[in-house]
Amino acid sequence: MKPAIRVEGLGKRYRLGSARSDNNLTEALRAAARRAVRRAPAAKPAEFWALDDVSFDVQPGEIVGVIGRNGAGKSTLLKVLSRIVEPTAGRAELRGRLGSLLEVGTGFHPELSGRENVYLNGSVLGMTRREIARKFDEIVAFSEVEAFLDTPVKRYSSGMYVRLAFAVAAHLEPEILVVDEVLAVGDQQFQDKCIGAMKSVSRGGRTVLFVSHSMTTVQALCSRAIVLAGGKVTLDGTPAAAVREYLKQADGLAAEWRDDRQFDPSKDIMIRAARVRSSDGAAAAQLAADKPFDLEIGYEVFRPTTAQVAFRLNRDDGLTVLTTGDGDARGVFCRPQAVGRHLARVRVPGHLLAPGRYHLLVAANRFGVGAVDVVDPVLHFQIDATGSLQTIEGRLGVVLPLLDWTTGPAGGEW
Repeated sequence: MKPAIRVEGLGKRYRLGSARSDNNLTEALRAAARRAVRRAPAAKPAEFWALDDVSFDVQPGEIVGVIGRNGAGKSTLLKVLSRIVEPTAGRAELRGRLGSLLEVGTGFHPELSGRENVYLNGSVLGMTRREIARKFDEIVAFSEVEAFLDTPVKRYSSGMYVRLAFAVAAHLEPEILVVDEVLAVGDQQFQDKCIGAMKSVSRGGRTVLFVSHSMTTVQALCSRAIVLAGGKVTLDGTPAAAVREYLKQADGLAAEWRDDRQFDPSKDIMIRAARVRSSDGAAAAQLAADKPFDLEIGYEVFRPTTAQVAFRLNRDDGLTVLTTGDGDARGVFCRPQAVGRHLARVRVPGHLLAPGRYHLLVAANRFGVGAVDVVDPVLHFQIDATGSLQTIEGRLGVVLPLLDWTTGPAGGEW
């Protein structure tokens, strides 16, 4: 059987300090003109390989996860496969129509209605109007946006965008479906629905390539996983082996993290630092189970925006324990953010987490857009067994909270 996806020696080079890729002639001419006006010599740009000699095959019907830390090359790989970006070296062969969902609103025209965008996306996939019409009711039912179907999608929330975009990608029968972490924008019920749809797509003999920061989802959904680090494949094997390799990439405990990425002019907000502090205020990577501790997130806002800073607390086996954001106490998803550097802090109570190792996924989410900056994993810390209900009483559970109980005579209530 011929593979649905064949990647051989794939490489993608970028030039640092340039907002454009190294194969953009227009930008190169503009830069040359600017240098001529300034009479300045051309500086030799530094090069960065986002992908470096990547090779793998994916068979029809496989669901393959792609995991790795920020900057590993995951998104670049999907953009090359989706023909958004041209590779610098090697080649990628795809057999069949490709449906891709790489970011909120991928392939949608903002001025067109949801109904018109369904037909537009189907046409891009090479489907006839009759084929699209045959699937139309299923798409609308899955997306749950029927009431807004004739509204321009520029007025959709990020969740509505994702619902409709995924419904189109999954139901218009592409032979290959490529999905990035964008599903994290939807609620849990919708994410479960999408996972079920991807499993159904696979059972029908179609291929799914799935990028996610959720190790739990990768292990539940995928039959195989590829780990990327520094643009190279470090492991191609079972999801369990891939998760172990991914977590091993940052094996040591770390109470502090500072951003070493270049400024991205396309982002209004970026995560810059994170720290865990013990109950005495000191930065610490080993914490007592019965004592509270603080998690701090430093971030920078470059343009006034409405956004949320949030984190996902993951156990080191990949299980997500909880997710929280800086608007939770106010009951709002996003709030106005002023230009400048900011520090968000949240207290985690004692007797909440079971003993074990944990790390964070930290994100900045913009209203109506979803995640605009994600760093994962950051902070690797240990909850010690000392003082834990697990040690004292042998309690079981992902969390071990002390809850308020009341007892007394039942009276007529029992």
